[in-house]
Amino acid sequence: MQSVKKTVSIIIPNYNGRALLEAYLPHTIAVADDADITYEIIIVDDASKDDSVSFIAENYPQVKLLINETNLGFSGTCNHGINSAQHELILLLNSDVKLLPGYFDQQFKYFDRADTFGVMGRIIDMDSDHIQDAARMPKLNGLKLKTDYFYYPESANDDAYTYYLSGANALVDAKKLKQLGGFYELFSPFYCEDNELSLRAWRMGYKCYYEHAAVCRHQVSASTKNYQTAKWVKGIYFRNRFYMHALHYKGMAYWAWLMQISLIDLLPKILIGQTWIWGSYTSLFKNRKQIAGYKKQLEILLDEQGQSVFQIINTIKASIKDKAITRFKP
Repeated sequence: MQSVKKTVSIIIPNYNGRALLEAYLPHTIAVADDADITYEIIIVDDASKDDSVSFIAENYPQVKLLINETNLGFSGTCNHGINSAQHELILLLNSDVKLLPGYFDQQFKYFDRADTFGVMGRIIDMDSDHIQDAARMPKLNGLKLKTDYFYYPESANDDAYTYYLSGANALVDAKKLKQLGGFYELFSPFYCEDNELSLRAWRMGYKCYYEHAAVCRHQVSASTKNYQTAKWVKGIYFRNRFYMHALHYKGMAYWAWLMQISLIDLLPKILIGQTWIWGSYTSLFKNRKQIAGYKKQLEILLDEQGQSVFQIINTIKASIKDKAITRFKP
């Protein structure tokens, strides 16, 4: 039985990405047109300082253009678009991603299943077929949740769960996404918000998939290069990793994790002069009220029925048993 095509809202967050939009937006439109679907494109400009807004307005009148009055970062910008989306599915698409022909062809089938949250495609380099991103297998280093390896099934008939959907090209059920409250803006300006959202979905009993036949190209680091220094970006990455764990652990697991990162992440880095991590670590305490607020939202959402992080890891690991897969390191 052939899957019924869904209507799609394509949401593209933009910050100073005029050149990226000029290069890749035509491909997004062409692929959506060729898929013969009802769709809308929503570009949310995050207070850009370049001429992105005028470029879109002058060249793409069919695009719904939303403009943030102040810079909100990835989460807030995507949420602005999500709240405006009108269709059954939402494609969260980075401005530095080029969709390849047939991108949607094998994705609608996942939404025949009531528990599907979303599906992501294969991400390859802009100028080669090297795979940047595929299905992610989770692991625990102590209580630190990480990606163990990327993988994809060797048979087109085998499903592939992914620990999380990349925010660069995630096709998700709009109703479920709005039920979950979109991205948590605690993670502004960027990093880990897609990881945390997918973990939230898994804990709700939904599933995240990877489709190897849906392919897009990605221009590496194009969407974050406008932000300050490499040290600053690294500090944001670690801070948000800490936030994600703090949201999803409680009780003894939380305190054991906090002790682990204090001894393994914080102290060794400070001893070798990487003092930037102090700001990442202390943000857990400076922003404890905001973290507690999001944690309360999560508890209400799960209503004590949600799966634990440990159950999710076991589910994803068990799903590849007796399947032929190709795995590789990120």
